Amino acid sequence: MRKLASIQKIKALNPIENADAIETASVLGWQLVVKKGEFQVGDLAVYCEIDSLMPDVPMFEFLKPRGMRIKTVRLRGQISQGICFPLSILPPDFEIVEDADCTEALGIIKYEPPMPACLSGIARGKFPSFIPKTDETRVQVLQHLLDKYKGEKCYITEKLDGSSATYFIKDGEFGVASRNLELLEDAENSFWKVAREMDIENKLRSFGRNIAIQGELMGEGIQGNKLKFKGQKVFCFNAFDIDKYEYLSFDSFLALMKKMDLPIVPILSTNYILENEIDTIVKMASMKSTLRSESWAEGIIIRPLQEKIDISDEHLHQGRISFKAINPEFLIKYGE
Repeated sequence: MRKLASIQKIKALNPIENADAIETASVLGWQLVVKKGEFQVGDLAVYCEIDSLMPDVPMFEFLKPRGMRIKTVRLRGQISQGICFPLSILPPDFEIVEDADCTEALGIIKYEPPMPACLSGIARGKFPSFIPKTDETRVQVLQHLLDKYKGEKCYITEKLDGSSATYFIKDGEFGVASRNLELLEDAENSFWKVAREMDIENKLRSFGRNIAIQGELMGEGIQGNKLKFKGQKVFCFNAFDIDKYEYLSFDSFLALMKKMDLPIVPILSTNYILENEIDTIVKMASMKSTLRSESWAEGIIIRPLQEKIDISDEHLHQGRISFKAINPEFLIKYGE
């Protein structure tokens, strides 16, 4: 589970031009605005990431006008992502250890946007256990990983702001899942409608093996349709061998998508040499969408050309080296 709130060190403090009362703090790979003099470099503090939904209690009452939600904001020209509190907000018996997860102790939960009617189907059950859920870690908490794999040859894709969709064949049965649930077929549900329109079941069956594809469901009625698509369709980004319980390498994924004649997310680079500078990677993500130049891209996804698993890293989803950098301009523009 994502650490929405944790004990972290203030790595650096820097002035903001024409601002006497505030300054920027560096925490993990994040930059945020704090009150001048509230913290010193090296101090431990409780850091709450964006997407944190704070409990409605007196000490967080000042967040009520924001709906108790921590979002990306711009203050005096400075992008600020997250919020820091003194350690005194923690329960008296909480052990003060750097990187300790205090999400549950503070009653913080993750903000989830409301589900549009076209995506709310009838649940058949939980997300299939034989396929990993789609989940990407933000680069700001992965400095140690970047240091470890610096120089790795990677590919970069544009991250699309839609709804995660999974389609699979397992032991002869076709299945459809949203981010968290397997869904019964429903003529009004967009996941199933798109599956039928794009003939995904027959295309998967043609391989004669247990396989899953995952992608971003985009279009009208989904996440505000920021790229102004007509209708709905899925842009694929993963293919997964169910029997081997492993993702296909990039080349194998491309070959599979070409054979199935299915669209994929935009590929930005196939020859990116991984850097270990978080700010540099976030700047790469600060771009307009390649699918609509008038709209900000949500960000980028970076993965090695050859799939890699590192189970020693607690931040990675099931150990897969795959992470995202979200475009701060996108977050500010769309109130994320």
